[in-house]
Amino acid sequence: MAVSPEDPVLERYFKGHKAAITSVGFSPNGRQLASASWDTFLMLWNFKPQARAFRYVGHKDVVTSVQFSPAGNLLASASRDRTVRLWIPDKKGKSSEFKAHTAPVRSVDFSADGQFLATASDDKSIKVWNMFRQRFIYSLYRHTHWVRCARFSPDGRLIVSCSEDKTVKIWDTASKQCVNNFTDSVGFANFVDFNPNGTCIASAGSDHTVKIWDIRVNKLLQHYQVHSGGVNCVSFHPSGNYLITASSDATLKILDLLEGRLIYTLQGHTGPVFTVSFSKGGEQFASGGVDAQVMLWKTNFDEFNYKDVSKRNLKRSHFDASPHLLDIYPRTPHNHEGKTNTVEINPKLDVMDTQSSMPPVVDVLSFDSTMVTENVVRTVPEKGEDVCSYFLNPSLVTVDCASAPVKKKMDDVSSLILESQRSIPLAVTEALEHIMEQLSVLTQTVSILEQRLTLTEDKLKDCLENQQKLFSIAQQRS
Repeated sequence: MAVSPEDPVLERYFKGHKAAITSVGFSPNGRQLASASWDTFLMLWNFKPQARAFRYVGHKDVVTSVQFSPAGNLLASASRDRTVRLWIPDKKGKSSEFKAHTAPVRSVDFSADGQFLATASDDKSIKVWNMFRQRFIYSLYRHTHWVRCARFSPDGRLIVSCSEDKTVKIWDTASKQCVNNFTDSVGFANFVDFNPNGTCIASAGSDHTVKIWDIRVNKLLQHYQVHSGGVNCVSFHPSGNYLITASSDATLKILDLLEGRLIYTLQGHTGPVFTVSFSKGGEQFASGGVDAQVMLWKTNFDEFNYKDVSKRNLKRSHFDASPHLLDIYPRTPHNHEGKTNTVEINPKLDVMDTQSSMPPVVDVLSFDSTMVTENVVRTVPEKGEDVCSYFLNPSLVTVDCASAPVKKKMDDVSSLILESQRSIPLAVTEALEHIMEQLSVLTQTVSILEQRLTLTEDKLKDCLENQQKLFSIAQQRS
C-alpha cells in the first residue's frame, strides 16, 4: 500500500536498551528523547546524526516512567526500586534521589509550571513534591489498590489518577480532596491523562478500551473498542483533536476525536507496545515496547487538516451529530469501533529506507548528590562543583547558572561537610542513614494509619446516623 503524504511515517528507530521500553518523553525543544526500560537504565537520545546517546545508571530495578521538566533542564524518573530520581540531562548526569514511597513507583509528572512533581505508587498513594524547595508536600490517599498513574491538569489545579481498584479519581490540589470519581466495572485503567484544554480525560483500559470522560458534566463522552489487547498508554496531540494509543496487541492507533473514529493503525513493533508520546509541538511521536526498540515517527497529518477540521466542527450544530470533545452535554455514551476508512501502516512493508540508529553509548554513573525523604533533606556536594548540580532550585536553575561567588560559597560548604564526614566512622554514618530511612517509613505508616482511621470514623458516623434514622422511623410507625 502506498504511503500518502498525509500519513504518519516511521523516521528512525533507536537501539541501545537491553530490555522492554516502559516510557518515553520528548524534551521541550524537540531535540532529544528520553526512554526508560526494564534494564534499569534511562537513555537520552539526541536527534542529530551520529550524536552520542547517554545511558544513565542509578536505579536498582525496572525504571517505570520518565519525563522532562517543562524547562527541559531536568529529567524525572520513577522505578520499581521505590525511588524517584531527578537527573540533569547532560554528559555528567548528576541525580538526586527521592525516597518517600514504600512500594514500587509507577509514574512521575511535572506540573506545567515545573514547580511540582506528582508521583504514583503501588503503596496506594500519590505524593506531591515542591521542586522549588525540593521537599515533600502532601500525600493523596483514597485508592484501595495500586496507583498506576497520576497526572496534573494543564492549569495545575487538578490531578487525575488511576488505580487497579478500577477507579479514576480527580483531586483538587488546593483542598487535597478527591472531587470526582469514575468507576469501571470491567477493567482498570493503565494510564490516564488530561486533554490539552483540561476539560476531558482519556483512560487506557486493561479491558482493551479507550474512554474519554468529560469532567465538566461527569459523563463518558467517547468509548473506543479498537484494540485486541490491553491498552497501556495514550497521548493527546497538542491540538486536542487526536489521540494516539499503545497496546499489548503490538499496534499503535490514532483516533480522530472530532470525528469520533479510528484513522490510523501503525504496525512496526514486534510485541506489546507499552508507551507512546507526542512531541510538544505534535510534529513527531515516539513509541516503545517489549522489543526494546524506541521508534520515532513523523506525524504529517496534523499539518494538513486538523485546523480545518477543528474550525468545521466548532461551527456544527446539527442535533444528530456524534459527540466530540467540544460537545458540552453529550446525550448518551457512544461506542466507537474500528470500521471502514482506516489506514494501516506497516513500516517494514511501506518504508524501505528507515534509519536505524545505534549511536555510540556513553554510560553515566550517577552519584546521589541529594537524598530527599518526607522529613529529611541531606545534601553532600562534591568539592569544586557548582550550586546547580545539587538541585537547590532544580525547577528554576539552569545547568550553567551559578555565579562565581555562589560557587565559592558552595565550595567552602563542601569542604566543611567533607571534612566532617571524614571524622565520622563509616559504620556510624551508614547506621544513621539506615535509622533515618526507617524513621521515614514509620512516618509514612503512621500517616497511612491516620488516613485509614479517619475513613473508619467517617463510615462509623454514617452508620450511626443511618441507625438513628431507622430507629426514628420505627418509633413513628409504632
